[in-house]
Amino acid sequence: EVQLVESGGGLVQAGGSLRLSCAASGFTFDDYAIGWFRQAPGKEREGVSCISSSDGSTYYADSVKGRFTISSDNAKNTVYLQMNSLKPEDTAVYYCAASAGRLVLSLYEYDYWGQGTQVTVSS
Repeated sequence: EVQLVESGGGLVQAGGSLRLSCAASGFTFDDYAIGWFRQAPGKEREGVSCISSSDGSTYYADSVKGRFTISSDNAKNTVYLQMNSLKPEDTAVYYCAASAGRLVLSLYEYDYWGQGTQVTVSS
């Protein structure tokens, strides 16, 4: 059974940091790209960052470049999203997802999804 389990969300003040984790199981981790997406109330789900588990290539949305860092620990089948300099507009439910396709931030490329973790940034 494929599982993606996010953790690490919470409430933080603007300017603070959080590290999200995505623990994957049930598929060959090295064959997939893992992406982070977020969805704020009343808004569409958007891509944040993704990483290739095979070669470590990464991609970031412009809105998080320089503030967020994605990394992967293949021995633990886990992907992390280090979020620094958080802003109130980063408030959303954050989801991780796995893609057997291209390394892109398109929702339609992703085959498996986690349940999400809430991130709330207060001003």
